[in-house]
Amino acid sequence: MKRIFKKIIVSILTWESRLVLKRYKPKIVAITGSVGKTSTKDAVYTVLSHFYTVRKSYKSFNSEIGLPLTILGVPNGWNNVFVWIENIFISLWIIVWKQNYPEWLVLEIGAGKPGDISSVAPWVRPDIVILTSFPNVPVHVEFFGSTEKIIEEKMALAYALKENGVLIINQDDKAIINAVHHKVKRRFVSYGFNEDSTYKASYPQITNRELNGSILPYGMNFKIQYDGNTFPASMDHIVGVSHIYAGLAAIAVAVETNCDILEAIRVLAEYRTPPGRLSVIQGINNSVIIDDTYNASPVAMEAALNVLESITSNRKIAVLGDMLELGKHTEEEHRKAGEKAKDIANMIVLVGPRAKFIADGAIEAGFPPKELYIFDSSATAGKFLEALVEEGDVILVKGSQGVRMERIVL
Repeated sequence: MKRIFKKIIVSILTWESRLVLKRYKPKIVAITGSVGKTSTKDAVYTVLSHFYTVRKSYKSFNSEIGLPLTILGVPNGWNNVFVWIENIFISLWIIVWKQNYPEWLVLEIGAGKPGDISSVAPWVRPDIVILTSFPNVPVHVEFFGSTEKIIEEKMALAYALKENGVLIINQDDKAIINAVHHKVKRRFVSYGFNEDSTYKASYPQITNRELNGSILPYGMNFKIQYDGNTFPASMDHIVGVSHIYAGLAAIAVAVETNCDILEAIRVLAEYRTPPGRLSVIQGINNSVIIDDTYNASPVAMEAALNVLESITSNRKIAVLGDMLELGKHTEEEHRKAGEKAKDIANMIVLVGPRAKFIADGAIEAGFPPKELYIFDSSATAGKFLEALVEEGDVILVKGSQGVRMERIVL
């Protein structure tokens, strides 16, 4: 009964969403990929909203129900039937009675199962599509059967671009280049560190600050090269190349929508990532936590460990949890994470049943077993760390949502 009710609600709200788009004709930026969607969405919103009226997807509402909720501007009713009924009537009122509707929508569109994107792309018809990354082993791969099928599903968004639309792609991602090459008959620009990028980043540096004699990470500086010019850019309170990619995509959107690039770069410095996405926060005993607890996939785990590696500190602690929904790749990818962490962390703290494979990979690579600890729950691991963290430590916390690694940070 609950499933039938949900199906009816989704059908009604989707129908209303299509009518709203026809009535108000907002410009649409649609973002998809296997990693980096939410950070890119938030960076694009930060910059674009300085120049236009903009609405973005709430949190990570990128599913079959989240997309209509964003377009209609109504809340998630969860298990409250009265909220859903109210949403339907509010949406009808928006259709019938002219409202002040946003000029732009920034939509994060993900694929948890086949059909999630291909079913909505034809009626969303975006003006701009951003492809963030197509890693070798994406999240949700067990529901698709292969990486190729996930890429095919996400490419449906690029094929749905309006005729005068622009495709913005990650030039550093070979899978994206291969997927787009000779297949998408639309104008495209690119971003990345690659020399061929339309919007090219260079000289990334982590900025530091002194705290009680310890030098700790604070943010990032880098340069943006575009159209023969070089511009300095900065992003505070966050670290990691993934955020530079998000920033580049945002600048690309700004320029492609006729915004001033200097003003867009200035506004980019105001970007703040949501909790759990390589956020830099102060921990106990004058330590620093790299909070990357929102979710985890093999490519995101590697990126987070690269961030930890790039930081100078007295001691580096990698607190790593299970990576979920990897299917047949589960053991191999966890072992790879352990092998990589071996040369980066002074101490490894693990959470979850699959984390034993991280331990196996680290120990087999030569990591000292006495500096490795495994816990069943994030709460227990958090209590253990409370008594262990010292001044000047940098602690990376990373894992899938199901392991609730954010409890260690709180």
